[in-house]
Amino acid sequence: MQRATRTKLRKNLLALTAAGLMGTAVTHVAVADSSKDLALQESLHSLVRDERFPGALAWVSKDGRTTSLVAGSARLGKQVPVPHDGYVRAGSNTKSFTAVVVLQMVAEGKVDLDASIERYLPNLVRGKGIDGREITVRQLLQHTSGLPNYTEHIGLENFRNVQHKFFQPHDLLAAALARPAVFAPGTKWEYSNTNYLLAGLLIERVSGRPVQEQIDQRVIRKAGLRHTYWPQPGDESIREPHPHGYTVGNSETGEIVDATRMDPSWGGAAGQLISTPSDLAKFARALLDGRLLPPEQLAEMRETVNAPLFPGWRYGLGVFSIPLSCGGVYWGHGGDIDGFETRGGATDDGRSVGLAVTALPGTFGDADRSAEAVLSAVDTAFCE
Repeated sequence: MQRATRTKLRKNLLALTAAGLMGTAVTHVAVADSSKDLALQESLHSLVRDERFPGALAWVSKDGRTTSLVAGSARLGKQVPVPHDGYVRAGSNTKSFTAVVVLQMVAEGKVDLDASIERYLPNLVRGKGIDGREITVRQLLQHTSGLPNYTEHIGLENFRNVQHKFFQPHDLLAAALARPAVFAPGTKWEYSNTNYLLAGLLIERVSGRPVQEQIDQRVIRKAGLRHTYWPQPGDESIREPHPHGYTVGNSETGEIVDATRMDPSWGGAAGQLISTPSDLAKFARALLDGRLLPPEQLAEMRETVNAPLFPGWRYGLGVFSIPLSCGGVYWGHGGDIDGFETRGGATDDGRSVGLAVTALPGTFGDADRSAEAVLSAVDTAFCE
């Protein structure tokens, strides 16, 4: 999921660089029904060939047809077919699911968007320049709270040290609250996973049930997602079929490691879900079609502020609005977690896209360039 905040890109992506070459890859392609698939297939080829991602997967629904395409290899240095619509770690796409649950609770009269987080988590949010009585639920969901980002302070820059480590939510919160506020609540926008850590704790306090259960019952099942799940404590695996994901094991040495097996507990309500490209696209479609939220709460979700990660990007309550080269915008989130990056979403006119690559931008080359190449491939999927 999105972590670092040092540059324009690093506010949204964990940007790591590494020396090393990818082994020879083989591309596997769905049978194309028409030339409509060719531009997207070439984009996936380019992600593997030019940006050196080990594998890429895409699922597209538009004009009454669906397409599943892949490129590269499921294993670094080997020729192993990438599974069509395979399972991947969804990272910060989890935030959209968490936001939906909170907004459902708003619709039920259990949560007030403009009430302070203090009402639901009394005496919990305190620190230097940090006071939960001054931070609203809306500001958490919109990343305007000014809370420090806990993922910058738990050692994630050295993946080997945290790969098999279990994190408790309150320990993650303590790592954030040990730092001073980044800015006064409501005065700026800056991405912070701490906001959604607290949103998950709010869900548990209001419902009296685990956040993963609420997301499963209220969102995953309601949207009919058959390949999206929250891994249980201690589960470091990904269900089959899946490609392997790769990351930098140590930022100083640049060692590339297989990150497929890992403990994702540090992600929590901000980034723990596992899904597939098709399920992520179907979730975005169900959301925009009004199947998960009443009209009033969906409208609240789509009220955006400027999110200056890339030109034209805006952020609502758990979703980005991202401009398309062919006009209009798509709504989605995306996720960055060691081993995988996912992007995509849906448009109001019925198009849906899910795309994944099997490393974070910057793992095998320039972080900014490879991140923009992934976004370009998503644009191609929507527009070509």
